[in-house]
Amino acid sequence: MNADKKVAFYTLGCKLNFSETSTIARNFVDEGFRRVEFEAAADIYVINTCSVTDNADKRFKTIVKSALKKNEEAFLIAVGCYAQLKPEELAAVDGVDLVLGATEKFNVTSYINDLAKNDIGEVYSCEIEDADFYVGSYSIGDRTRAFLKVQDGCDYKCTYCTIPLARGISRSDTLENVLKNAKEISDRGIKEIVLTGVNIGDYGKGEFGNKKHEHTFLELVKALDTVEGIHRLRISSIEPNLLKDETIEFVANSDTFVPHFHIPLQSGSDTLLKKMKRRYLRKTYTNRVSRIKEVMPNACIGVDVIVGFPGETDELFLETYNYLSELDISYLHVFTYSERANTEAIEMDGVVAKNVRAKRSKMLRGLSVKKRRAFYESQLGNTLSVLFESENKEGYIHGFTQNYVKVKTPWNPELINTLHQVTLSKIDDDGLVRFNFVDTEVIA
Repeated sequence: MNADKKVAFYTLGCKLNFSETSTIARNFVDEGFRRVEFEAAADIYVINTCSVTDNADKRFKTIVKSALKKNEEAFLIAVGCYAQLKPEELAAVDGVDLVLGATEKFNVTSYINDLAKNDIGEVYSCEIEDADFYVGSYSIGDRTRAFLKVQDGCDYKCTYCTIPLARGISRSDTLENVLKNAKEISDRGIKEIVLTGVNIGDYGKGEFGNKKHEHTFLELVKALDTVEGIHRLRISSIEPNLLKDETIEFVANSDTFVPHFHIPLQSGSDTLLKKMKRRYLRKTYTNRVSRIKEVMPNACIGVDVIVGFPGETDELFLETYNYLSELDISYLHVFTYSERANTEAIEMDGVVAKNVRAKRSKMLRGLSVKKRRAFYESQLGNTLSVLFESENKEGYIHGFTQNYVKVKTPWNPELINTLHQVTLSKIDDDGLVRFNFVDTEVIA
C-alpha cells in the first residue's frame, strides 16, 4: 500500500532533533514508504520543529510553503517541541494536516489513515506530564557522523527556557541500549558518534523509570569507550556543574573521546546567572575551562551565551563580553533572548530593547570570529586526524579534526567518511584551514 508513497523530512533545531527525525524516518521506511530528500516532490512532509527561539518558530511557516510548492496536495505533519508547546497554532497554519506532541511523534504512521488534505490540522498532543517514558534514537545516513540520543527532558527550571514544557522530566536510556545502539552505528561504518540529549550530564536519572541514578555520566562515557569499531566519540553540550573533573581526565586519556567540549555559559554576570536560575556561578565555569586546558591544551571549547536577558544593563553585558574575551575558549553560539510564553523571564522588569539586543549579539558574534581564528592559528603546524564530510561545496570537501578545526581541500569523493592524518598549514580567507596529507592510507 505504501510502496509508491514518498516521504521527506525537515529538521529544525538541535542535534537531538536530528537523531529523532532519523529514527522517525526509519519507522516510515519500515512501513514501506520511500524516503526522499526534502527538495524533492513527496506525498508526505514531516517537519520536526524547535521552539528555542522566535526565529525557529517563524521558519516553520516558510518551510511549509516550500513543501507545498513542490506538491500542493502533500500531507504535512508537524512534530517536535513547537508542536508540543503550541499545537493549535501549528494546526492553524495553511497546509498543515497533522500535529503530534512529545509522545505521539514516535508513532507517526499510526496516525495516518489516508493522505487526504484536512481543512484544519488534526492535533494529537499529550499533557507534558505524560511524557515520562524514554524512546531511544540515533541518526544514520543524514550526516557523516551519527547523533546518539542518551537522555531526554530536563528537571532544571531556568527562567527563560521552555524545554521542560516541551520535553518533560529528565529521563535516560538504559546503558545496555545505548551500547547496543552505538554498536549498530559503528557496524554501519560510521566513524564518529556525537552524544546528545537535553541535559546529558544528568544521564542515569530515570534509566529504569525512577528518579534515582542507576548510572552516572562518567560510567556511560567509560562504557562507550570500550565499544569496538568506534573511531571517535564526541560529547555535545553539557552543563558546567555536571562536567566533573573525573570526566575531563578520562576524556584526556581516551583514544576514542575527542578533546572538544561545548559548555553553556549563558551569561558572564553572576547577577544574571542568578536571575536565570542557572545552577552555577562564573567561578565554576572558569574552573571547568581551566581544568580542560590544563590536561588538554589543544582542546576546543564552545560556549552558549544569551544576550538581552531582562535586566542586562550595559555594564552587565560588558561584564559578559570582557569575561569571554579573556577566557581561553574557541567559539561562541550566540542566542538573542526572545520572550517565551509560560516562562518566569517574560514577567521580569528591565526589558532590553530589540535594537540593543541586536547590537550586543553582533558584538559577541564578532568576538566569536576572533576567538575561532585565534584557536585555528594556535593549531597550525599540528598533525591531527580529519574525518571528511560528504558534501561538495563549491569544489571543496570539508572535514573536522578531532578538536573541531574545520578544514578544506579540493573535492575528492574518495575522501568521504575517511580519516586521514594531516598537518595544518594555513588559514584561507574564508576562515577554513588548509593542510598537507601525512598518510596515504585511510585510518582503519
